[in-house]
Amino acid sequence: MRVERIALSFPSTLALTLTHLFIVVIYHYNQPVMFDFEKLIVYKKAKIFNAGIRAFIKARRLDNTTNDQLRRAAFSVVLNLAEGSGRFSKADRRNFYIIARSSIFECIAILDVLKDEALVEENVFNGFYDQGEELSRIMFTMISNLQQAK
Repeated sequence: MRVERIALSFPSTLALTLTHLFIVVIYHYNQPVMFDFEKLIVYKKAKIFNAGIRAFIKARRLDNTTNDQLRRAAFSVVLNLAEGSGRFSKADRRNFYIIARSSIFECIAILDVLKDEALVEENVFNGFYDQGEELSRIMFTMISNLQQAK
């Protein structure tokens, strides 16, 4: 019903778009998970970390190199977790998880340098640090389990 009320206050083309979006969202949430990585808690946490980094970048005036490197490193965590989960051999999965974990280290190192340059507040850095540490611990366990499973 809420969509209908919203739709009445918008032009008809936008109303159709909002209705379509609502239907797509409902459809998506009622469907079973298609890909293995969507089931991983670490993947969900990595997406939150990535979104935080992207919001941080948008709110700051960083040089292009730093901006690009931080954005790519945070995105790499999410993408390597997803790609690794699709690999058939344990060695391949482990390798992608190692790369994802290394990308977390890269993000924290970039943020540490920015903190030294007074471009990141201590509390913001600590928030990202805590998230990165949690992601790193989870990925370390995943990597270790794949190592032992040879």
